[in-house]
Amino acid sequence: MRRWAVFTLVAGFVCALAAPAQAAPADPPPTVDYVIIAGVPGLRWEDLSATNTPTLWQMAERGSIASLSVQSADQPTCPLDGWVTLGAGNRALWSAGPAAPPSPGVACPEVPVEVERPDGIGAYLPDQRNVVRHNKERLPYGAVPGALAESVRCTVAVGTGAAVAAARPFGRVDRYEPELPQRPAELLDDCVLGIVAAGAVAATDPVSRQAQARQADALLARVLAARPPDSLVIVAGLSDTDDSRRLHVVIADGPGWERGWLTSASTGRDGYLQLVDLAPTALTATGRALPEGVFAGQPARSVPGRPAELGVAVTQPADADREAGAQRRIATWFFGVLAAVQFALAVAVVPLLRRARLPAGPVASASPRFGFHGLIRRGGGTARSLAVPRPVVAVIEVLLVASALAIPAALVADAVPWWRAEHPGLLFTAVTLALLAAGTAVVRLTPVYRRTLGPLAMVASIAAVVVAVDLVTGARLQLNGVAGYSALSGRYAGLGRVGLGIFAAGTLLVAGCLAQRVRRTWRPWVMGIVGGAGVLLAGSPYLGADAVGAIALTAGVGIAVVISTGGWLTFGRLAWATLAGVVVTAGFALLDLSRPDAERDRLGRFLTALGDGTGGRAVQRAAASTVGALDSPLTVLAVVGAVLVWFALLRPWGGLKRLFGIYPAIRAAMAGIATAAVIGGVLGGSGLDVAGAVAALTVPMAALASLRVLDHASDRTQPPLAPPGGEAAAPVQPGAPEAAGEPATGSDQRHEQGGGVRLAAKVLPWNPVDGAINT
Repeated sequence: MRRWAVFTLVAGFVCALAAPAQAAPADPPPTVDYVIIAGVPGLRWEDLSATNTPTLWQMAERGSIASLSVQSADQPTCPLDGWVTLGAGNRALWSAGPAAPPSPGVACPEVPVEVERPDGIGAYLPDQRNVVRHNKERLPYGAVPGALAESVRCTVAVGTGAAVAAARPFGRVDRYEPELPQRPAELLDDCVLGIVAAGAVAATDPVSRQAQARQADALLARVLAARPPDSLVIVAGLSDTDDSRRLHVVIADGPGWERGWLTSASTGRDGYLQLVDLAPTALTATGRALPEGVFAGQPARSVPGRPAELGVAVTQPADADREAGAQRRIATWFFGVLAAVQFALAVAVVPLLRRARLPAGPVASASPRFGFHGLIRRGGGTARSLAVPRPVVAVIEVLLVASALAIPAALVADAVPWWRAEHPGLLFTAVTLALLAAGTAVVRLTPVYRRTLGPLAMVASIAAVVVAVDLVTGARLQLNGVAGYSALSGRYAGLGRVGLGIFAAGTLLVAGCLAQRVRRTWRPWVMGIVGGAGVLLAGSPYLGADAVGAIALTAGVGIAVVISTGGWLTFGRLAWATLAGVVVTAGFALLDLSRPDAERDRLGRFLTALGDGTGGRAVQRAAASTVGALDSPLTVLAVVGAVLVWFALLRPWGGLKRLFGIYPAIRAAMAGIATAAVIGGVLGGSGLDVAGAVAALTVPMAALASLRVLDHASDRTQPPLAPPGGEAAAPVQPGAPEAAGEPATGSDQRHEQGGGVRLAAKVLPWNPVDGAINT
C-alpha cells in the first residue's frame, strides 16, 4: 500500500501540474487575395541597411521579421534544395538522378535545370517526376515536391528557381517567365500565388555581397510597385550558398503583418521561422485549408513585442545569426576538450582507486603525512608504503569537481555575448574558465565538502538549478548556446539533449542525497517528490516542452523510487515502476494529443503518424538521427564514462559497490540516471548525446565519492583502553545511544567522520573478565 501511495502521488503530481492552462490562441491575420514569395538565396540580416537596400529596409520597418532556418533534407541547403523545399512544404532535395561526385572545395555546385516552354505561357520541368520519386522513395521525410502548387488553382513563377518551387508534381508550371517583365503587374495579378527568384547573395567579400544585395533590392522594388492590392509579400533568404550554415532573412509585408515578430508553432519562439513554414503560411494567408500529412511546417503569424526602431530590432536576428554560426564552430572543440580532460582524469583516478583502501592488519593507523596511505605500525616501522601525497589527492578531487561542472559553466557562459567579440572562442573560453573556477571554489570552500557525499550533492544541485532556472526563464541560455542547441539544427525552445542529460542526472542525484538523510520509509517519498518536480519542468509544454525527455526521466524516477530503500530490483518492484511509467506516459500522450496539431511535441506527432500509417517514416527518421549523432564528441564522453565505471569503479577495488552498499539511495539515483539516459537517447533519436552529458556530470562525482569511501574503508571502532593504574573504564549504559548502536539519523547504523564513512558497531557493556568490549 505504501508503494501504491508513492506511485499514485508521483503520477497524479506530474499529470496534474504538467498541464497548465492553455494560452489563448492569437488572432489569425486577415486573409488576403494574393501571396507573393520572393526568394533570395544567401540573403542574411547583415546584408540589409537603410542606404544599400532601401526597399528591403522599408519592408522590414512596416512588416514583421524573423530569422529563417533553411533546413532541407541535407546540409548545407543549396539553392535548388531550398526552392524544392519551399514548394514541398517539407524537407526535400533536388535530385533528378544519380548524385554527381562533389566538386572539391565547392559546397553548392551549379546544377543545370531544364525548363521547357511548349506553349509560351507556362513551363514544364522534365526532371520533376524523378525528383518526386527520389524524395518519396529514398528520403524519410515523405516530402512531395509540388504540394504547394497542387493546393492552389494557379501559380506564377519568375526565374528558374521559382519554377522549381512552383512546378506541380508532374512538372507543369502554370505561368512562367524567365525574367521579371518590364511591366509585371499583369503577370502577378494572374494567379493567387506568385513565386519570384530575386537573385542571390553568394559572394564572400563584403563589397561583392553589397552589390548583389543591391541588385536583389532593385528587383524587389519593381515587384512591390506591381503587387496586386490586398496582397502579402514574403521575402526569404531561402538557402545557403556555401558550407557556412547560417540563419537568413524572412520578412512578411501585408495586411495584418505590421511591425511584429514572425513565429510559428514549429519553432515555438518569437523571431524564428523555418523554411518549411512558408508553404503553409501562403495557404493559410489566402484562407485555404492545409493538405493533411503533407506539410512539415506550420503557418507563421505575427506577434507583438518588436522594438519600435528598426535599427534596434534588426540587431536581434543579426545577433542570433552570429551566435548560431559561432556556436557551430565552438561546440565541437569544447566537448572534444572536455572528453580529453575526462579521459586524462580517468587514467589518473585508476591508480588512486587501487591504492585508496588500507590493507587489513593489526592495530594500524594512517599517517597524517599521506593520503592513500603511508601505513605505520605502533611501535615503529612501516608495514607497507602506498604513499600518495595528500596534496595530489586534493588536486585530483578538485579537478573531478571542475570537470563535472564544465557543462553547467558553459551553459551560464552564454549569458555573456561572447559571440560578438573579434575572437569569440577566446572570450568564451575565458568566461567559461572564470565561471568554472568560481563554481569549483564554492564547492571546495563549503564545509559540507569534507563529507563523503558533499561534493556530489553540491555539484548535482548546481547543475539541476542552472538548467531549471534556464527553463523557467525561457531557455535562453540553451538556444544557440555551446552547451545547448542550435536553431540551425531545428530546435528553438525548451529542453535540449545536453540539457536533458545534465538535468536528469542533477535532479536524481539531488533526490538521492536528500533521501539518504531521512528514514528508510520516507526515501521513496523524497525520491518521488523531487523527481516528479523534475518531470514537471521537463515535460511542461511551456517550460521544457520535451515529452520524450519527461518520459525518460519518469522511468528513471520510477526505478529510483522502488530501490531507494535498498535491495534488488525484483519483479514486483519493476512492475510497480513500469506501472508508474505507463500512467505518466499516458498522461503526457493525452495532453499532447489534446493540443492543436501545430503545437504537438514529438510524442504527439509520432502517435499521430502511427494513426495515419506514416509511423514507419518517423521511426526511420529517428534511426537516421540516432546514427548521425554518433559522431558527436558527446559519444566519446559516454564511452569514456562507461569504460571507467565498468572496468574500474565497479571492480572489487573500485569503491562504487561499497558506495552503493552504504548509500542505497545513491545507488537508486544512479540506476535511475542510467535508465533515463538510455530511454532518452533511444526515443529522442539523439544517439549517445544524452548519455554523454549524463556521464560528464555523474562519472567524475561517482569516482570522487568512491575515493572518499575507500579512504575510510578500513576504519575500525577502537575499544577504549583501560586507564593507567588498572582501573576499568566506566561501563556503557545499555540505554545510551552508543549501546543501541544507532547513529543520530537513525538510519543505516552509520555516521560520517572526517569526510569518510565509518561503520558504527553495536557496543555492549564492558566485560571485566577479559578487559574487552564485546561487539
